[in-house]
Amino acid sequence: MKLGKCFKHAFNMVLHSKLRSWLTITGIVIGVAAVIAIVSIGDGMQQSLNAQLNALGGDIVTISPGFERGGGFFQMRGGGDGGGSSGPQATTKEIVLGRSDVQALKGIPDIALIDTNIRGSVDVSYLGKKGRISITGVDQSVWSQITTSKIKTGRMLDSADQNVIVIGGRLASSYFDQPLGINKMTMINGSAFRVVGILDDQSNSIYMPIQMAYQVIPEKTNGIYDTLVVKIKDENFLDEVITKIQDKLMIARHVTQKNMDFSVSSRKEMQQARADTMSSMNTFLLAIAAVSLIVGSIGIANTMFTSVLEKTKEIGIMKAVGARNRDILLIFLFNAAFIGLVGGILGIILGTILSGFMPVLMGGLPLARGTAIVTLNSITMALSVSVTVGIIAGIIPAYQASKLKPVDALRYE
Repeated sequence: MKLGKCFKHAFNMVLHSKLRSWLTITGIVIGVAAVIAIVSIGDGMQQSLNAQLNALGGDIVTISPGFERGGGFFQMRGGGDGGGSSGPQATTKEIVLGRSDVQALKGIPDIALIDTNIRGSVDVSYLGKKGRISITGVDQSVWSQITTSKIKTGRMLDSADQNVIVIGGRLASSYFDQPLGINKMTMINGSAFRVVGILDDQSNSIYMPIQMAYQVIPEKTNGIYDTLVVKIKDENFLDEVITKIQDKLMIARHVTQKNMDFSVSSRKEMQQARADTMSSMNTFLLAIAAVSLIVGSIGIANTMFTSVLEKTKEIGIMKAVGARNRDILLIFLFNAAFIGLVGGILGIILGTILSGFMPVLMGGLPLARGTAIVTLNSITMALSVSVTVGIIAGIIPAYQASKLKPVDALRYE
């Protein structure tokens, strides 16, 4: 029997059992749609994350007071723009970073720039509305050369600036009742500051010259820093420079590896940690979607076994007129593959539609602030998997059908 005839018989089997076939196809559609939607969301989040990580700057190193020995699963150490600092180890003496640490770092020729940061929360008011906002005091002479933030409107801080601030995009546009624009005055802990720049982001951050930050954050002591942000000259020698920074600071602070009281972290470490987290999450979600495909494959197998029982007499007739075991096997495998193919195509269409809505539904999650990307690879993979699942699910019933003896098949009621 020619392949064309085998395929035609398989196609007719699907048409003559429409309800059962479509119920089976629905199982494959759900599984494939889930895979497409999850893979597309994962690709979109990965692209968004890569863009964020590329903007972090691989040549930035952050020094924080305190040292964590061990850590949690999602623990991040570091500071600077957008980072967090690790908590100091238990001790009766407060662990701080000061001017002596800055002087020690200036002795390392591989370091290009050093930015000193302090942080705190302050009361900010504008046109009668007040809020508690986090501010960062920076060395305005180098901050613009180290930060990875981009200016949307206005300018960065300048070395001669005093009572001026640069604010985040969300703080400028939607935090107060009225937009807070360039050259507008706002009150911070009772002192007036003029906005000179708005960042191209969605943060409520405020950046100001560090000497002014000491004045508006009363708990901070002049010359004591929360973090030191270092820009190295050559990113290719990052590990070597980190080692030099640790050695230099251990000498300056009179500590050893056993009682080290500071932490050195790089943006590359953050990049790798976040990328690993993203990969693990995508794998977990994909495994959940795969369960739907397994359920769909069971449905195909059940449909094929039922078809074998229903078509037993027809199988006997076909064998009586010369059909070979191979022909019967191909007919039922084509039937299973066709179910998988139709389910795969419809699943891809449904998954593509779902992937367009999922970023909106997941918009509250930080990692989901991106667009879903349906790639040709994901479509090819989903279609291949659906057809393969159909064929695998149909192998055993197809084999059983091919081994039926013509006499027994013809006598089957």
